[in-house]
Amino acid sequence: MHIEKRKVGKKTKYYLAHSYREGEKVHKMRKFLGADLDESLLNERKTKAEILIKEEIEKYKVIKDPLKSEISLRDIGFVKKLEKSIPIKISHLSEKQWQVFSELFTFNTNAIEGSELNSMEVKGVLEEDKWPRDKSKQDIAEAYGVNEAIKYIREAKEHISIGLIRKIHKIVFKNSKVFAGELRKHGEEVVIKNRLGEILHEGAPQSRVLYLLKELVKWYEEHKNKYPVLILAAVVHDQFENIHPFRDGNGRVGRILMNNILIKHNYPPINIDLKNRAEYYESLQSYQKRQDIRPTLELFIKEYNALKKILG
Repeated sequence: MHIEKRKVGKKTKYYLAHSYREGEKVHKMRKFLGADLDESLLNERKTKAEILIKEEIEKYKVIKDPLKSEISLRDIGFVKKLEKSIPIKISHLSEKQWQVFSELFTFNTNAIEGSELNSMEVKGVLEEDKWPRDKSKQDIAEAYGVNEAIKYIREAKEHISIGLIRKIHKIVFKNSKVFAGELRKHGEEVVIKNRLGEILHEGAPQSRVLYLLKELVKWYEEHKNKYPVLILAAVVHDQFENIHPFRDGNGRVGRILMNNILIKHNYPPINIDLKNRAEYYESLQSYQKRQDIRPTLELFIKEYNALKKILG
């Protein structure tokens, strides 16, 4: 790490810079220390910035690799048994059942993120264009958006790409967010806190978003014919949420992307029920902290069994 000076007008600005290699690519990080600093204050801020840079590099390592190591044959066997226990076949879903699923998914995936539309209101919006008078236009627009995105992934050919990810976001939020389809821009960082102010999740630094999405796409392409489908869907979903590439709307896009992976491998889609929100968040925490996807896989099977009862 070294100090960089930049003359801006009459002021001298100081930065702590650090370059490091990741594969064939060299990355450079800078932390602004201040302007016109004396030696004592410069050294004090340099020490603090060194700690911050080291912490960020360590976070990159965690986010970069979807799995710390290869999945064992035993784990693959375990997941294949789970897949055989799925009580629904996608080939058996009628258009009516797809409609029921889409309305169910639309209600729950939006409600998880705070939408105030209840399930009957979602049904009225999607089937009759009936807008509840006391609910926000944003919630109504996003109900239409999620439903349209489900129709889109049913027809789309791609499994995963940055273009597909942006397209899904744009479809869902085109009438509610001015940044629909746009990845986070410079200075847009994501920190999610609970009601006590405790940090639950930090998205990848904005400067890393595009690179990490490319790594995720690459990982999927390398493993799509190697791992069971539930593993593929779980890793893509959990890793996408870890990266948090958009200012807002990451949860909904991640759950739609998860279903796109399942559908492309001829597996039925999954609805994450609002009542299982706490369990869902815990599964994301398990992945973020330990790269443990078992809680996500267990939730998948739980949701499949619940969906079977609804679809009949």
